[in-house]
Amino acid sequence: MKYVLVTGGVVSGLGKGVTASSIGVVLKACGLRVTSIKIDPYLNTDAGTMSPFEHGEVFVLDDGGEVDLDLGNYERFLDVTLTRDNNITTGKIYQSVLEKERKGDYLGKTVQVVPHITDAIKDWIESVSLIPVDGKEGPADVCVIELGGTVGDIESMPFIEALRQLYFSVGQDNFCLIHVSLIPVLGVVGEQKTKPTQHSVRELRALGLTPHFLACRSAQPLLESTKQKLSQFCHVPAANILNIHDVPNIWHIPLLLQNQNAHNAILKQMDLVRVAKPVDLREWTRRAETFDNLTKSVRIAMVGKYVGLTDSYLSVVKALLHACIACSFKPSIDWIAASDLEDDSAQLNPEAYATAWKTLKGAACVLVPGGFGDRGVKGMILAAKYARENNVPYLGICLGMQISVIEFARSVLHLEKANSEEFDPQTLDLVVIFMPEGSKTHMGSTMRLGSRKTLFQTPDCIMSKLYNNSKYVDERHRHRYEVNPEVVGTLEEAGLRFVGRDESGKRMEILELPGHPFYVGVQFHPEYKSRPGRPSAPFLGLIMAATGQLEAYVHTQQNGSI
Repeated sequence: MKYVLVTGGVVSGLGKGVTASSIGVVLKACGLRVTSIKIDPYLNTDAGTMSPFEHGEVFVLDDGGEVDLDLGNYERFLDVTLTRDNNITTGKIYQSVLEKERKGDYLGKTVQVVPHITDAIKDWIESVSLIPVDGKEGPADVCVIELGGTVGDIESMPFIEALRQLYFSVGQDNFCLIHVSLIPVLGVVGEQKTKPTQHSVRELRALGLTPHFLACRSAQPLLESTKQKLSQFCHVPAANILNIHDVPNIWHIPLLLQNQNAHNAILKQMDLVRVAKPVDLREWTRRAETFDNLTKSVRIAMVGKYVGLTDSYLSVVKALLHACIACSFKPSIDWIAASDLEDDSAQLNPEAYATAWKTLKGAACVLVPGGFGDRGVKGMILAAKYARENNVPYLGICLGMQISVIEFARSVLHLEKANSEEFDPQTLDLVVIFMPEGSKTHMGSTMRLGSRKTLFQTPDCIMSKLYNNSKYVDERHRHRYEVNPEVVGTLEEAGLRFVGRDESGKRMEILELPGHPFYVGVQFHPEYKSRPGRPSAPFLGLIMAATGQLEAYVHTQQNGSI
C-alpha cells in the first residue's frame, strides 16, 4: 500500500479536504485505485452530536457512520463508498485502547500514548486502507490520508508521531507527504508572504516529518520568485511546490494539479510511474468548462435553521449544483433564515421579515432541508404553505418532509394543533412521532442511520419516474422522528399521497401532492448520494420543475423512452 498524507499549516479551513480529494482524482485518472482516510483529532467518537454551526454538516455513510463533511468530498470526487472506519477520531482511538486495557490485552503493562495509542493509530490506518471502497475486489493502490487541524495543535501530536512511525516502517517509496499552507498577501505591501509557511514547515520537520510537496493556497497564482524562496527555506524542490490558487469552481483543482505535472511528480515519489497510465481528465475538463459556460441561473429559496454557515448544508448545495448543471442552469441559492419568515419577526425585525418574504416570493422553487429542534419551525411551515398554495415547486428533506405533513394537517385537515412530538409532545394531534426504536437518553448513534430500502407503492408517481421507474430505491437516513402511521389514511383521503414506504409498509418515506407541479417530501437524505454527472433524483425533479423541464421528462419516462 502507498500512502499520501495531506497536512495543513498556518490556519485551518484552507481546503485540505478538497486538495486531498483532487489528489485522489488525478491519481485515479492515472488508472490507480484510490481510497481515503480522514483523521479528526477531536475527542468526539464521531461527528454525530456536533453543531453544524461549529463543524459544518454531518455526512452520513451507507453503513450509518456519522462522519466529517470531508468524507462527502471524497465520495463525490472519487465516486467511492466509504465506511465509518475511514474517519478516525481521537475518541475512537482512545476508546479502542481503553477497551483492550479493560480486557487485559496489554498484560499488565503501563498503557501510554507511545507506544499504545500510536500503535493503535497505525494499525487502524493499515487495516482500513485495505478495505475496498470502489466496488472491486482487493485493496486499493493508494490511500490518501488527510490529517485534520493544523500542524502544531496539541490534540494532533499522537497522530503526527504515529504517521512519522508509519513513514519509517513503510519506507520512502511508499509514502508521500503534501503540506497545504497559506501564502497571504498583505494589503499595504502587496507582496506574497512566505514566512508563515516557513514556520509551519519548520514545525513539521521538528516533529520528524519533512514534506515532499507544498500545496500553496493563494488568491492569485504564485510568482516564480515566491516559489524559489519557498524552495530554499522549506527544503522542497521548486518543481514540487504546487500552487492551488482561487478558481471559479472546485472542479478546476484537479486540472490545476495536472497542469503543474503534480501527478507525475507524486507517481515518481511513490515509485508508481511504471504501473500508472497516462492521465485522463477529459471528463473533469468537460465538467469544469460546462459549468463555466452556463449563462442562465435558477433561483432556489433555501429555508433552513443553519443558514449562517453554508457548510451546514454542504451536500445539499452540491446536490443542487449537480442537478442544475444537468438542466443547463447555474444555481442561485437564496439563503433564508426560517425564523425571519415568522410573524414574531414582523414585530421584532420588520426589515429582515420583509426581505425574507420578498426573497421567498422571488424564487423559482423552495427547499426545506433537515434539522433538529424547534427554532424556525413556524417559518418552515409558512414556506411549505406558500409553496403548496402557489404551485411553487417544493422539496422537503427529512424535517422538511415532516414540516409539509404538519402544514397539510393544519391547513387542509384543519387540525390547528397538529404537530411533531419533537416540538410539542403534549399535543392531541401528533402527526409526527418519535420512532419506537429510538433512545431518549443517549444522543450519539441512536437515530435511524445509513442506507435503507424504500419501496414505491405505485409506478404512477413523479418520484418513481425520476428514479428511472425503479420498484425501490436505497437512500441514506438520519432521523429520530417519523410520520405517525395512524394518521396516514386521513392524510391520503385529503389528497396527500405517500408513494414510498419502508419494507414494513408502516414507515412513510416519500410523499407527493397530486395536481401540484412538484410538491415532494422525502424522509431520507438524497443529497448524500448525489454525484457530479449523476444528480440525485429528488433534486433533479425540483430543478426541472423550477425550469419547466419536468413535464416533458416525466412524459418520456412514461413512454419508456429513457
